[in-house]
Amino acid sequence: MCARFRDIRTGHRVERITCTEDGAGFQAATADGGVFTAPLVIAATGAFSRPYRPAVPGLDSFAGTVLHTSDYRRPEPFTGRRVVIVGGGNSAVQIAIELAAVADVTLATRHPLRFMPQRIAGRDIHLWLQRTGLDTAGWARPLLTGGQGTPVMDTGTYRDTVASGNPDRRPMFDRLDGDQVIWSDATREPIDAVLLATGYRPGVDYLAGLGALDEHGTPSHRAGVSTTVPGLGYVGLEWQRSFASATLRGVGADARHVLTRLLKRSRRNGAAAPAGDPASVHGGSGAGEVR
Repeated sequence: MCARFRDIRTGHRVERITCTEDGAGFQAATADGGVFTAPLVIAATGAFSRPYRPAVPGLDSFAGTVLHTSDYRRPEPFTGRRVVIVGGGNSAVQIAIELAAVADVTLATRHPLRFMPQRIAGRDIHLWLQRTGLDTAGWARPLLTGGQGTPVMDTGTYRDTVASGNPDRRPMFDRLDGDQVIWSDATREPIDAVLLATGYRPGVDYLAGLGALDEHGTPSHRAGVSTTVPGLGYVGLEWQRSFASATLRGVGADARHVLTRLLKRSRRNGAAAPAGDPASVHGGSGAGEVR
């Protein structure tokens, strides 16, 4: 398959993508001064390149340690400390359980934790979702998320460990004040660290000048095809087309879907296939490499 690509380049960080002067394609400007032109662009930088830091009251002036899960490495630096983890997804629960062996840990969430078994009848849940069609069924998303985000995939120990109270779970606190947390019942407690398990946002700042993003910097798309910029597509966004869209299992099918739609629309609008290969931008940290 690689032989089909006429031009594969690495080490070129894309900083900006704009439309060509004739409006027939795109130009990708790289950090080293290079410019690449293509009739189509697929932004494949995914959904996990920009850590999300929510506007938590008092967080900016908190006297203790504030860390996003993207910067967490090991539990030892938190030994003997009081830690509050904000968030209720897999990363939050896994890190909370690991930290609870050396620290006093609380999970602070807006909703009760929801668990989904990782394996059913000896097979991984992803297999069942794929075989039943729930993976890509739009109506199934509320069923899988409960309207409250992706549930915690439980290997068989997470639910029981949290139920034991170490770590414990509490409703989201109201605010931070100095080195204290003020819980929803107005009680105060000194804490040493706040760990933000609050997920990520797509790192697609290089598309800002195209009008491709909404007011929150999120791609405007339908099933990975831009709804505002013709010729632009995405691969790797969460729930782009399925439960697995942001995983290795899902990106292949999504890539085929997006490229098929972009080429079909291009032929319909131009009566011929685009002259040149589509550009794929991949990588992380708010920019990407061109391929």
